[in-house]
Amino acid sequence: MLHRGHESTDGTGGGELTVPMAWLYAEYIADELLRTGDLMPPTSFEFRAGRDALALTIFLSDTDGELPGIRVVTQLETWLSLTAYDQPWQDWVREGMAGRAAEALASGAHGPDLELAANAWRWLEETELLAPDLNAVPGGAPVAGEDEGPKVWTKAWQLGLPLGHLAIHLF
Repeated sequence: MLHRGHESTDGTGGGELTVPMAWLYAEYIADELLRTGDLMPPTSFEFRAGRDALALTIFLSDTDGELPGIRVVTQLETWLSLTAYDQPWQDWVREGMAGRAAEALASGAHGPDLELAANAWRWLEETELLAPDLNAVPGGAPVAGEDEGPKVWTKAWQLGLPLGHLAIHLF
């Protein structure tokens, strides 16, 4: 991504390539957490949903801009609490993205990190994946020929968030 007028990672101006290090690092941590948990194949849409949900959590929880220097183990409890079932994660992400966008607009430094985070959030919100219906009648027997019981179309973030949460537990 070429962003004219913005500084590159080495601090020089002049329109060089701006590397989205904060987003790439958040995505890397999320990827490693999911791979360690070995919950699904890394090529699946479910894996992508989990990775994007975790990456957004990691990226937005870095309020001090110190993500590259972060020690992952010290942040696991924070990420667990943010991704917990009873938390309004999607509202927290919307507010965090709006806050980051407002900061970028005010400073005139709209970088690629925020762009990639916004793309991930858009995909998580707009994409639906076919997943087991967790609200199905308990004890209901699957229909003959069905492998896993009833399924329902679910927003990607609603599937990815619990997978990410579980991956943190398994780490």
